[in-house]
Amino acid sequence: MSSKEEIMASLKKSIETWDVKLAESAAKEALDAGIDPGDAVENGLGKGMETISKLFDEAKIFLPQVLAASKAMEKALEVFEPVMVKGSTSSRGTVVLATVLGDIHEIGKNVVAAMLKGAGFNVVDIGRDVAPEKFLEAVKENKADVVGASALMTTTVVVQKDIVDLVKEENVSVKTIFGGAPASAEWVESIGGDMYCPSGAEAVELVTKLIKG
Repeated sequence: MSSKEEIMASLKKSIETWDVKLAESAAKEALDAGIDPGDAVENGLGKGMETISKLFDEAKIFLPQVLAASKAMEKALEVFEPVMVKGSTSSRGTVVLATVLGDIHEIGKNVVAAMLKGAGFNVVDIGRDVAPEKFLEAVKENKADVVGASALMTTTVVVQKDIVDLVKEENVSVKTIFGGAPASAEWVESIGGDMYCPSGAEAVELVTKLIKG
């Protein structure tokens, strides 16, 4: 039987080496050892994702590796999910996520979705190339606490403003969080958004802050 430290290290390593088999076996081992899934996700898998985010920011790895790492993360979450749903962790809040209209980049959004799911949020991912109206529909349908939109191109980042305008126009009580290469804290402030998310690794902390208000 491995110690808790060893299992946590395996979870972290499985993400850093995008090893789906290791992610699955380490997750099962964590459950067998009685490690709380939330703890395993946050301090095991999450730490691995932080490494991946950092390497990606430094251009030491590229999109395929990040995708592979989130696949490993998803595999481990599949193991934890049935247990997590029973616990109270499943009700930390609902987040609607998508990439904005005209933009088909999904990687940042997928990393954020994986991180948030891992932290016990209910994530409604409505895909890519999504119009502001669709964001709002999903927010209303799912009674979302937070809506997040990613834009990876300077031409599509303006759609984030359209989302904020629509939320205000329809007076929907939902917090907004935005990310993507052309976005910045200044930009989000200028459009009246609630929070700027610089990386997948920080998404959980920021969304938690938004929901606690």
